[in-house]
Amino acid sequence: MENSTEMKALYVVANAGYTDEIMDIIRASGGTGGTIIHARGEGSHHRSFMGITIDHEQEIIISITETDTAERIMDNIKEKAGWKTDIHGICYLMPVDRIIGLGVHKDDE
Repeated sequence: MENSTEMKALYVVANAGYTDEIMDIIRASGGTGGTIIHARGEGSHHRSFMGITIDHEQEIIISITETDTAERIMDNIKEKAGWKTDIHGICYLMPVDRIIGLGVHKDDE
């Protein structure tokens, strides 16, 4: 991969238990993998049962990929796993200025 390739960090936040479906979409869209972080969601409405707050379990999938691949993944997440599905997937991109590892070395050196 050339140093001139623009890379992005794609973050996908989804309901817990749907990681395999998200990873299938990422791979089918040209992505190569991701890192999965278990998380807890908290919104404006809290649910409680017998005085115990029930947290909403979520997972965050982070995939470092080229910009055009990230855009394709986002389109497919929106279509197949978006907010209106049981997965409730949301995604966003962050710029990647420098990468060390992954067999990719993108920096100014």
